[in-house]
Formats: sequence, structure tokens, C-alpha cells
Amino acid sequence: MTAVPPVVDRDTWQQQIDELRAREKAATRELDAIAAQRRRLPAVRLPEYRLIAEDGSEVSLAEVFDGKSQLITYHHMWTDGNEWQCPGCTGVTAHYARMEFLDNWDARMVVITNGPMDEVLAYKKRVGNTMTWYSTNGSDFGTEVGAGPGGGFAYNTFVRDGDTVYHLWQTFSRGAEQVSYTFGLLDVLPYGRQEEWQDVPDGWPQGPTYSRWASSKQFAEWYGEKTS
Repeated sequence: MTAVPPVVDRDTWQQQIDELRAREKAATRELDAIAAQRRRLPAVRLPEYRLIAEDGSEVSLAEVFDGKSQLITYHHMWTDGNEWQCPGCTGVTAHYARMEFLDNWDARMVVITNGPMDEVLAYKKRVGNTMTWYSTNGSDFGTEVGAGPGGGFAYNTFVRDGDTVYHLWQTFSRGAEQVSYTFGLLDVLPYGRQEEWQDVPDGWPQGPTYSRWASSKQFAEWYGEKTS
């Protein structure tokens, strides 16, 4: 049987959604204030890191900007030799399919991983990823920005002044939810994320945390290159 909320008349519904909207607007203003504080963060000047591009060439971190002044990186968790990499990283990077709109803000977004580029390209094709990838294999860059070999994922932002790159901001864990639309969509659904930790009315469907998350193999089935 489908779980359905209490049914009320339109006026009662409007009153309650107006109350909720007041809280949503307050949260929006708080996010604006957080973004303002983020824009005032100091920066760390980085050494001239070298990364591996998809064509196998070695490039400087400044070259990863591709002429832009700002850069967002998603650091993808990686285990050498695995057929299927982290499903969360695989899923979130699958969503960033068309990033050219960032050009209008003089910015670029790429995926960074610690894996060897030959494996990276094979995996990218397997799961149908359309982002541009770079490898930090043999470099300390991933470690410096919170996503070293064997570590977790991270978002980072950088600004470039000529060939000099500065590190500005970083987030990981649930901090990543703000820049991934997945959870925003789930949180406005009537049943939410359907995970057991969430506060929901009695009778709402819930299951173990992560149990509904797609596997990397599923992303490959949905988006990857078909062999038949």
C-alpha cells in the first residue's frame, strides 16, 4: 500500500507550505552568507604540480585551467586494477555531462584521480563518463588537496594568475551535497532519500543507508558504451 500524507484542503496546505517556505528562505540567506565567507577565504600558493592528461602528455596544473582563471576539481576515489571504482564517485561525475556553461564565468571543471591514465580511460569508457580527466599518478597533488592515494573524494577550487595557481576551497563528505543535484532532488521527493537515519512520518519507506545507491556497474549499463 502506498504511503500517503494526511489529506487537507487547499487553504490548510497553503498555510503549511508558507511556513516551510519561510524556513527555506532563511536557509537560502544563510547559504548566501556562507558563500560570501567562502569568497573571502585566504589562498595557498601551490608549487608547479605536473599531471597526466588523457592523451598521455604531462601538463602543469596551470594548464589544466585551459586558459580559464578558475578551476573546480572533483577528486575521484581510485583503487588500481579494480574493474569497478567507487559507485558514489562514478555516479556524481556521471551527472556532470555538459560543463561548457562555466565558460561564461571564466571557469572549468575536471575530474582528478590518482589512477594510471590507461586504466582511467578504460573506466571512463566503461561507465560512459563524459568529463575530462587528469591523473595525479606520481604527484603529491592529490594528497595536498585532501584526496591522496587510498583516500577519499574531495571537491577543490583554485584560481590562476598566469602560471601560478592558488588553492582556495575544499569540501568532502556531506559537504559535497551542495554541489551535487542528486540529494537536492531526493530531498524534495515526498519520501526523501528513504534511508533509515532520516526523520520521516510513520509508515514512510526506509532502508539501510546507501542501499538504494546505484552501483558502478549499473551506471555502465545506463551510460556506458554498448558492445552489442
